[in-house]
Amino acid sequence: MPQSSFGRRSFLQAAAAGMALYPAGVHAFGNARSAPRRVALIGCGWYGKCDLLRLLQVEDVEVVALCDVDSQMLNAARDIVAERQVSGAKPEGFGDYQELLKQTSPDLVLVNTPDHWHALPTIAAIESGADVWCQKPIGVDVIEGEAMLAAARKHQRVVQIGTQRRSTPHLISAKEKFIDNGRLGDIAYSEVYCYYHMRAKGNPPDIAPPEHLDYERWIGPAPHRPYDQWIHPRSWRAYMEYGNGIVGDMCIHMLDMVRWMLGLGWAKRVSSTGGILVDTESKSNISDTQTALFEFDDVNVAWTHRTWGSSPDPAYPWGATIYGSKGTLRLSVNSYDFQPLDGSAPEHGDVVMELDQYPVDRDEPDLERHVAPAIRGHMRDWLTAVDQRSRPIADIEQGHISTTACILANLSMELGRTLAYDPQTRTIPGDEEATARLRRPYRDGYRHPDPADHA
Repeated sequence: MPQSSFGRRSFLQAAAAGMALYPAGVHAFGNARSAPRRVALIGCGWYGKCDLLRLLQVEDVEVVALCDVDSQMLNAARDIVAERQVSGAKPEGFGDYQELLKQTSPDLVLVNTPDHWHALPTIAAIESGADVWCQKPIGVDVIEGEAMLAAARKHQRVVQIGTQRRSTPHLISAKEKFIDNGRLGDIAYSEVYCYYHMRAKGNPPDIAPPEHLDYERWIGPAPHRPYDQWIHPRSWRAYMEYGNGIVGDMCIHMLDMVRWMLGLGWAKRVSSTGGILVDTESKSNISDTQTALFEFDDVNVAWTHRTWGSSPDPAYPWGATIYGSKGTLRLSVNSYDFQPLDGSAPEHGDVVMELDQYPVDRDEPDLERHVAPAIRGHMRDWLTAVDQRSRPIADIEQGHISTTACILANLSMELGRTLAYDPQTRTIPGDEEATARLRRPYRDGYRHPDPADHA
């Protein structure tokens, strides 16, 4: 990611303008503290930088350290942060997150690695005394999530998960206008879906990793695959070894949003079917077609994705539809539409991207501009929870519940049967095979985290 041409002076002017939008007591740039919070980022790729730079927009933190196994990516990120933070200081760079935690003792740690590297750095950061931001999904197996949750509770750390639909302004408005006040009526069913053609296609050859990438450390605890151009930096989700497929990437956002909007807890049962049904020639081993059913008390949520064909509704290629006895509510990162059944006028709302308040967003490479306000809101919520020692809106437990549902969907598809997870026993009662699959083997040299270690 190249260094932005938008200099620190312009960035600070934009941030100061944005500060006027928030009332006293709400975190914004320039919030008075005896000393800035010390921040570290583990994983300096696309979304690592997106998240960290939004944090810099809402509070005058001091980014003291960055970690990445790609030295080029790490050094580029250090330059960007030096340009954007108030002090102008360049953060220290590390290739080992354990050394970062040991040497810099950050107050806040952002974990923005690929999925297979979420659990170990998050737990280590918690144990170091830091409060943590961890991207979704929280891990690649269920027991990782149980250990992360146990560690957060034992050490009383505030852990926010990057399911920022809970902090998306127009979705908060839709929840308040149509669900909280009963205008949608009784709700028993919702659909969540993604029809983006986002599964990698083709067969890139195995090649030697670039010299600036420590590939063995990149793989870490996950199964080894020969390196190819998909793996780093942006297409690793093509492989189940390093992620959770499209369910773990896209379903988790919309499922978590519906859970938040409707106040849903653990799914009682999860079932799923699908596989690689169309693009059978590609090297990618994630499904190109999948449906899943998440059964909650009195509400069923159904998921569909296809990486081929067209979307049934071009305005909502990735989103959720909640059906009520008084109307239908469609929701996405870009908009909402409410269609009442009583004949009254439909209502529409759009994302507000805040580009006038934060003009640096206009020029930042690869930034999802429509998501930036949600990330800023999510950061403010996290910082407030850190100050109050309270649970953030996307607390680690909520992230664990949504992540587990998605992992169970993939497992159900593989095993061909419905699964019912018991979080009290951390088993799938009556199904020893499925229970064993809740904990994925780690490579030699890495120890799988155990929730019993944090009891």
